[in-house]
Amino acid sequence: MSHSVVHRVAEISGQLAETAAETEQAGKLSDKSVALIRQAGVMRMLQPTDFGGFAAHPRDFAEAVMAVSAACGSTGWVCGVGGVHPWEMALMDRRLQEEVWGADPDTWIASPYAPQGIATPADGGYILKGRWSFSSGTDHCDWIFLGALVGDAEGKPVMPPRTMHVVLPRADYTIVDDSWDVIGLCGTGSKDVIVDGAFIPAYRTIDSEEVASGTIAADRAGRTETVYRLPFWAMFPLGITAAVIGIAEGALAAHLDYQRGRITAMGTAIKDDPYVLYAISEAASEIAASRAQLLDGISRLYDLADAGSPITFADRSVVRRNQVRSAWRAVAAVDEIFARSGGNAVRKGHVLQRFWRDAHVGLQHAIHIPGSIYHSDALTSMGIEPEGMLRALI
Repeated sequence: MSHSVVHRVAEISGQLAETAAETEQAGKLSDKSVALIRQAGVMRMLQPTDFGGFAAHPRDFAEAVMAVSAACGSTGWVCGVGGVHPWEMALMDRRLQEEVWGADPDTWIASPYAPQGIATPADGGYILKGRWSFSSGTDHCDWIFLGALVGDAEGKPVMPPRTMHVVLPRADYTIVDDSWDVIGLCGTGSKDVIVDGAFIPAYRTIDSEEVASGTIAADRAGRTETVYRLPFWAMFPLGITAAVIGIAEGALAAHLDYQRGRITAMGTAIKDDPYVLYAISEAASEIAASRAQLLDGISRLYDLADAGSPITFADRSVVRRNQVRSAWRAVAAVDEIFARSGGNAVRKGHVLQRFWRDAHVGLQHAIHIPGSIYHSDALTSMGIEPEGMLRALI
């Protein structure tokens, strides 16, 4: 049985689809989209129950993100990225959780995690400076996770590099409003943010390696729920790839709706064109396989954690390999059906071209780059331990 939130998303999917054009034009989620997502509870799926969340199975979270994305790609993307942040917040100091959610459990948190700033040690914490790109949904968030390199007394990164995730309130960073001008996922409002010397108390920081391990941070935070014992590099990519697959599902549904009564320029009804019908079924199978592979991977890791078994690097590697492959497979399927949608599908007012653009921009995210992930997994499968950067993002 699907989670109650997934059912609620299904009920509002038509309204979400109606907001998609407005969201794209605005360059950020429309007020109605935000209200609908809050109403459905998507952003609270991975939030701990003691702060008004569901602490849901990550499979359910991925299904909710897919359902939103099938209606509006930009809204689904923000849910996929932002919906993981409550999961990490559950691993932070209790004081911070109270600051973020104590007054309002529906408070949203932005990111990005790329270490594009320097955190210089200071009395009781750090001084942070830097500029970060791709802060999805940031206009609607009151707090933010940022990746940072730990600096020395002169503000230069210590060696070997040490990375942290730090958390700031909205007053401590600036959103660069004109920094999101793109061809797809336009409505995500994934703008740049700037921090110029903000003080970060130590309790608002966490070592990125602790989060990546899957158990150290959970033990320190006293979190016993299975979902909080999963590794970061399984959870963060999950929401992003779920959005891409959901976009592909939306593209397929729009394609079927469009082709049902379409007549080609040659006078052939699509329902009588065996070549297009073949492509439709093949694409549908590929998208369904992508969904199944993504959900199977996170479910396998969840089962290991639930049984108290260690999640090895090899376990994580297989899941990341398959997660990347599922995204590429789904977008390739969208290409096949879009190429058979005729010239009118490229008009700006046609829903198919928006799904097509959103799918390709979603594939551009760093977690979908296959090279080093495939390289590392091949070595791991041969019993050879990957080293250095070949362990990154896994």
